[in-house]
Order: sequence, then structure tokens, then C-alpha cells
Amino acid sequence: MGFGLVALALAVAGLVYYLVRPLSVEPSPAEFHCYDLDDGVYAPLETPGQAFGIGLAYAGHIRETASEFNPDGIPPVFTKSPQATVRTDADLRLPTPDALFDAADAIEPGLGDTLRSDFPNLSPLLDYEVEMGFVLLEDIDPSQLNDPTFSPKLGFFIANDVSARSLAILGEGKPNRYDYWGASKSLPGFMPLADKAWTPETAEPNGIPCVEIETIVNGEVRQHQSTEDLIYTPLQMLRFIHAEFPEVALDEGTVVLSGTPGGVAMTTPRWLVRLGNLFGLSRLKKLSAKLGADTSRFLRVGDRVTARGQGLGKVTVTVVP
Repeated sequence: MGFGLVALALAVAGLVYYLVRPLSVEPSPAEFHCYDLDDGVYAPLETPGQAFGIGLAYAGHIRETASEFNPDGIPPVFTKSPQATVRTDADLRLPTPDALFDAADAIEPGLGDTLRSDFPNLSPLLDYEVEMGFVLLEDIDPSQLNDPTFSPKLGFFIANDVSARSLAILGEGKPNRYDYWGASKSLPGFMPLADKAWTPETAEPNGIPCVEIETIVNGEVRQHQSTEDLIYTPLQMLRFIHAEFPEVALDEGTVVLSGTPGGVAMTTPRWLVRLGNLFGLSRLKKLSAKLGADTSRFLRVGDRVTARGQGLGKVTVTVVP
């Protein structure tokens, strides 16, 4: 074999390794105190005054979205509009292209016009995300967050963090990427919440209900995972929120959606993401590629979606025009 062929073989091998190499650090679950659901009470869950979401909090979801993981970094943190709150048996209206254009313009003036020109019939790529959420039952002083023995008083509930993935893709490569995530999850009806929250009789550091949560679409189980597999504790999540939004008070009634397990409709092979980054594909090219791929797993009109958790209730919505 000549030198040229050897060099070509090495280059191909290097490219293949770059595309398929594993994460440098594999995410692992946090250490939790698992509450006994018999040692607690249920109370009505009010519409929140403010809401936050934590992204990429389960290893399976990190893998299926071809995301990176930094154990020493802060995961995605974003705000959600409390006005997106609905309750069980609500209708979830499929966003129109105009609604998506307006949402894009609210983040980035002028982006809506670009989308109207390039994607006049833009699909929302509507996705589901079962999550265990928690609500603050008292105001939290940020100085308390640095105390590892601090036991915040929390109530736990089930939510569906509905997402318009087409909006989230538009944040690719932007310094405020997670603002696009928040917008994609804040359209009307995009925060279905259970009616009640469960509260332990005694709060424990890193305490959570270790329960199975799942999403069911038209009778098919799409997601199923134990909350014990979460990468971060509630206390860590509150630290992340304060680090990203230090000016925002962590007041009683604030809700936090703690992330979703694997099984969402939005999946991308890691090698394909790395290949796109290698060739410098723009966010609009990435959006076009996703719209042109198989979108059969995304939610459509008529779909009935239930997010539920063992002992934490459920919330069901139906997608309508």
C-alpha cells in the first residue's frame, strides 16, 4: 500500500472515530433520599407565578438528542411562561405557522420574516416530555443553596413539558440558545400540570419520590423511567437556576420541571450531529433537514397524550387543530 493510501485510510479512520466516539464522561444518577409516599400529604397545585425548566437531566435523553455532557458545568436552564399552564383533559392546540413566526420574532426580531419566506408552512414538530416537577413551598434565600444540608420544602407533581422543536432548533449556534428552548415550551397549553402535588412530612436533603414516570400516546408507552435516574438533585437544580438568573427571586409557588427521560420524538444520531457541525451547517439547514426527515413520531391532531407518575397522578391532553 502506497503512502497516499495509508494517509487516506488514517484520515478515514480518524473521521469515523470523531463521528462515533463516546462521551468523554458518561452521566450517572445523583444520590437521593427516596421518600415513602405514605409519609406525606397531597394538596392542590396552584398555577405558578414563575416556572423554570432543567434540560438534559437523564442520560437517555442526552444520548438520544446527541447532546454533550459536562459534569462540572450547568445544564440547560430556561424559563417557561406560567400562562402556558393547562390541566388534565385540556385541548392542546397545534400551533399555526404564524404563531411560530411570532414566537421567533419575540426572541430575535426579523427571524419570523425569514421563516415566512423559507418555511411558509412551518411545522412545530410537536413533542412530549413527561417530567417530575417540584413547587417551592416557601421563599428560598439564595445563601441557603450553598449549604449541603439544606432541605428545601418542596411539593412534587407530574407535568408534560410540551415542546415545539422547530423553534428550539433555531437556537443552534446562538449564545442565548436556551431562550429558544424556553420559547419552544411556552406556547399556549404547553405546560400541562397535574392538579395536586405531594409533600413529604419531613424534608430531607436530596429527597425526592423515587417513582416510575411515563408518557403514553394513543395507548402506546413512549417514555418510561424512574426518577431515581435523575442526574441532578432538586438542590442542585435550584443552584443552577440561581446561577443563570441571579436577579430572580426563588419565591414560594415557583415551579421547576426537572427534565425528561429518553423516548421523546426528537432524536438525532450523534454521528449525524457531529457531521453537521464538522461541515458548519447553519441552523436553518438543520431545521430543513429535520423537517425533511421522518417526523411520524411527533404529535399530530387527534393524538391523546398522558403523562403520569406512580403516586403523583397524571395529566392528559388532546391535540386539536
